[in-house]
Amino acid sequence: MTVEVSLRHRFEGFALDVDFTAPAGVTALFGKSGAGKTCVVQAVAGLLRPEAGRIMVAGRCLFDSAQGIDLPVHCRRLGYVFQDARLFPHMSVSGNLRYAARVRGRARDPREEARVVEMLGLGALLERRPAGLSGGERQRVAIGRALLAAPDLLLLDEPLAALDEARKADILPYLERLRDDAGLPILFVSHAVSEVARLATTVVVLQEGRVIKSGPTAEILSDPEAAPAFGVRHAGAVLRGRLVAHHEDGLSELQTCGGRLFLPGVGGAVGDILRVRIRAQDVILSRAAPEGLSALNILKGRIASIRSGTGPGVMVRIACDEEHVLARVTRRSAEAMALAEGDEIHAIVKSVSVAQGDIGG
Repeated sequence: MTVEVSLRHRFEGFALDVDFTAPAGVTALFGKSGAGKTCVVQAVAGLLRPEAGRIMVAGRCLFDSAQGIDLPVHCRRLGYVFQDARLFPHMSVSGNLRYAARVRGRARDPREEARVVEMLGLGALLERRPAGLSGGERQRVAIGRALLAAPDLLLLDEPLAALDEARKADILPYLERLRDDAGLPILFVSHAVSEVARLATTVVVLQEGRVIKSGPTAEILSDPEAAPAFGVRHAGAVLRGRLVAHHEDGLSELQTCGGRLFLPGVGGAVGDILRVRIRAQDVILSRAAPEGLSALNILKGRIASIRSGTGPGVMVRIACDEEHVLARVTRRSAEAMALAEGDEIHAIVKSVSVAQGDIGG
């Protein structure tokens, strides 16, 4: 199931001109505030009528300016979750969930309700009212209500933006499970790199109303040309690793393409495949295999590219088989080490520099 979006629309002082295809899984629309992310989602939902374009979801045309097609909101078969949950305060959690079937004019499906309740961990909340829920719990209920409307596409418009870090940590595992188990495409709006790294399978980077980069998450996050859009201090790469051991000293061991990673207190069972985001500024480079260091994580690879900016920094992209690591070093260091594309290099990462929020399933 794919989503095809081609839109053009002019606002006062701003022009939206985007064209992308979102495959199955979570497609993150990423960009700074004002980049046009929410405008795209609103156009897909039918809340904004573009001047020109075409929107297809799973082979079904929702909008085509050339053919005069513009399905009304209630006919688009979409689930929309906003920054605030927008639950009915007079209904219990159970009532809010059941409302989805009622508004679609469908009979309740108890088995599907039970599946969604279990997937989002809502069983203990069913009789409570929204006023008695935390922000993360309300968002999980809103997602459940959207899913029970049997949508062809789920739209998540910065669903974590109003939550503090603790509530985000609570809800992210549920969103990971939603990505893996829901079986429908998801457009996820965010301007937080850590959320994109954990959840997205595809990233569409927007800047001033235009798509500047799009592709698989690991590829886009490790692309030095995309780093300015994420903010140089937040630039980094995503590695996949297999959890091979939990050690008695509290460290967990992952096997990645470039070698072993030792990380503190990783959740999960041995054998699980995890994503790990490693920030470029937390990587140190060495030509020779280092000895006598406190750092436990030494990943071996080859320099794929070196990108110099206007400042004193250089972004080095290191290939480890089919994945990449980014390292941000000074131009002075790159010149002193005579770094060049194709050189063998060792990337050193401190275990404690990888935050828990940067490790996902």
